[in-house]
Amino acid sequence: MRMTALLRLLRPKQWTKNLLVFAAPLFTNYLTDLSTLRFSALAFAAMCLLSSATYVLNDLLDIERDRVHPRKRLRPLASGEISPRFAWGLLPILLFGGLGVCAMLGLGPLLLGGLYLAFQCLYNFGAKLMPVTDVFVLSLGFVLRATLGAAAIDVRISGWLLFCTGALALLLGFGKRRYEYGLLGEDRARSRESLAGYTLPMLDALVAMSASGAALCYGIYSLESTSAQRYPGLVLTSLFVFYGISRYVYRVFEGGDTGEPETLLLTDTHLWISILCFTLTALYALSMPQIPWLETR
Repeated sequence: MRMTALLRLLRPKQWTKNLLVFAAPLFTNYLTDLSTLRFSALAFAAMCLLSSATYVLNDLLDIERDRVHPRKRLRPLASGEISPRFAWGLLPILLFGGLGVCAMLGLGPLLLGGLYLAFQCLYNFGAKLMPVTDVFVLSLGFVLRATLGAAAIDVRISGWLLFCTGALALLLGFGKRRYEYGLLGEDRARSRESLAGYTLPMLDALVAMSASGAALCYGIYSLESTSAQRYPGLVLTSLFVFYGISRYVYRVFEGGDTGEPETLLLTDTHLWISILCFTLTALYALSMPQIPWLETR
């Protein structure tokens, strides 16, 4: 078995989703505290192990479906590069490893890690067959990532930020479904059953609704949250959030490859520059309690 096949099974490229655990230390201005970063790094490692476990389980359950998908047929289990027996043996190592790291962080992170796994099991054993429910359950995993990041450093996280995280996850999920709907054609239900319940106008509406919700929630967070009241310059970051959302929606509707959002976020120049500018602006705003000409409370 080649190491590259093992890495493709674990999908480290999708670990970028787990960077959400750093949202809490970023927006509470603890990102430069070394002890806080250590706990956040452990939370990131835990989520990488747990998420890889769910990817392995998903591939084990979907071997036959993946073999009729133009891209997924190349996955290690579907292509035969890795045996199901090996994958079943690897699964408990990833699960107990991830939960073990969560336990090191405390009871709260352990419970959230277990809840994340419960939602992933719900997805794999039924929810993925149901339109809308499939994407909604997956989006809860993003919200739990952000919440676990807050629990790991024992801080509170704004509900508006969690709303925004969930809406962004819905946007990515429905954007992916829309891409697959067109890519798979009449065979779409053989590879992903939930696609049989979608229509193109329905997916267009869900993408637009999710994008609007994400932009609105972040805008309110950047103005009304406790962090925003303490650091009013956070409103400046909304420019890059709105642009990034608009750019992703553009890529969805112009027929771009949105089948792997984690790849698109790194390869689309507009998107990764938006992410970079957002991060730098947030760090600047959090280092300056007062911004010239900006009204404060």
